[in-house]
Amino acid sequence: MNHGTMRIVATVLFVMLWTVGRAQSQYEMYYHVTFDTDGRYINVRLDLETESNEGKEMVLNMPVWAPGYYEILNFPKHLCDFAVTGTNNQPLPWRKEGKNRWRITLADNGHTSVSYRIFANERDVASSRVEKDIAFVAPCGVFMHVDGDLQHEVCVAFFLPSGWENVATGLKQWKWHTHSARRLDGTTDLEAYFTVPDFDTLYDSPLLVGNFYTKEFEHEGRKYEFAMETPDGADELDLQGNFCKIVSAATQLMGDVPYTFYSLIHMGAGGGGLEHLNSQACYTDGTYHFSSRRAEVKFLAFVAHEYFHLYNVKCIRPAELWPIDYNQEAISPMLWVSEGLTCYYEFRLLRYAGIATPDESLELLTTYFSMYAPYEGQRHQSLRQSSYDIWLNFMNHDANSRDVRVNYYFKGPVVGLLLDIDIRRKTNQQRSLDDVMRLLYNRFYKELKRGFTEEEFWAVCAEVAGSPLTELRQIVDTTQDIDYAAWLDDAGLYITDDWQICRVEKPTKAQKAFMKAMQLDK
Repeated sequence: MNHGTMRIVATVLFVMLWTVGRAQSQYEMYYHVTFDTDGRYINVRLDLETESNEGKEMVLNMPVWAPGYYEILNFPKHLCDFAVTGTNNQPLPWRKEGKNRWRITLADNGHTSVSYRIFANERDVASSRVEKDIAFVAPCGVFMHVDGDLQHEVCVAFFLPSGWENVATGLKQWKWHTHSARRLDGTTDLEAYFTVPDFDTLYDSPLLVGNFYTKEFEHEGRKYEFAMETPDGADELDLQGNFCKIVSAATQLMGDVPYTFYSLIHMGAGGGGLEHLNSQACYTDGTYHFSSRRAEVKFLAFVAHEYFHLYNVKCIRPAELWPIDYNQEAISPMLWVSEGLTCYYEFRLLRYAGIATPDESLELLTTYFSMYAPYEGQRHQSLRQSSYDIWLNFMNHDANSRDVRVNYYFKGPVVGLLLDIDIRRKTNQQRSLDDVMRLLYNRFYKELKRGFTEEEFWAVCAEVAGSPLTELRQIVDTTQDIDYAAWLDDAGLYITDDWQICRVEKPTKAQKAFMKAMQLDK
């Protein structure tokens, strides 16, 4: 049997097995994905299995943004050669309705195929990339769903070019298997099949496929995989050991782990990282050999940031972010919580994990503080407003940015520090911001199974602190100047003239106790 025949048989058998025993549905979806490494395209074919459809139509949508990447990316701009066919590959009518919406005519016999190509030549964590030996698949810009039906199960099959050996993705938490098909010349193609429960899961599960370093291991009863495009220096950094420490610290902090499998996808040189349901996809420096201890700690904080997003935004999420509307912005005043507090927990996790020293932790906080405090923008835009305007300014590098805007990635973690100090002060060190995060996680994610509103966030803070955090809410909601000395003094901290966060030289007994409780003492 030749290679082409084997592939057809494998595809048909898989579709048959996938369909058997399923409850009656109006349609079934099966995606077939191949890669054009010369042209840098992802070739997509969607097979729709429906009932008799004479004269019937269906509307397909493709997302215009990816959750966690708060910018309209208009993914359909990379799409070309859209076509719809039926019996004997006969063309069927279709028409475009808006930038990300296609209305198609279904085949009378119930077997309709939709095909298109995606140009994949971007190096950002929300977009796809195809190269000679590797491809990164960002699903939001590759797959379409039936309009209004994100909860439909979908099967996706990836057929990798000859010689490609690996598939890394959080989709391995769900139903999946691989198959190697041998060519006549003795080489093999790897085929990976996934049955995904819904499109929210598919869109939140990027894949790295091709040739790269992989390692699977277990930690505290969960399974993990590392996928590294450029693993140079990973052993010297002890990336696995440090990552496991971060996982253990987060587990102890939150009291729960919301996955059974986690994929850490690290690509080559580039910028940015993106959190996902049970994975992280990050560009790195192209090496894990760092020029200084400071650079090493900064990178591990980056890993901790994307991991803690597993809790804070994937589980603990503003109400406006769920359910997700992939057709337009998800406007929320609370993204400063999702991103800013996650930046704060970078250093907290590294301290809990015993990775960063107190001095290194203060240096991380100082980095954020110095990125906004010396600039005029904080007097023109509140932290709350920055959550709304991120959709306008996520990648906006206007020359006047620091003069008229504030970035919640910088001011957010500093406000997180003030929140933590205030709660500890009000409760005589009996409670902290950690209790707020746990309560949000358990109440809204696990019990109520929904996001939190702005008022509910502040109500939880008041519940934990024993009284409303009125002054801090005013700091978040307005552009008032902050008297940092008054807020930081109890914790034995102060701000220098050159915007450094430092410990006082001769702390009182109370300040020593405060610093020790926050793990910032010498």
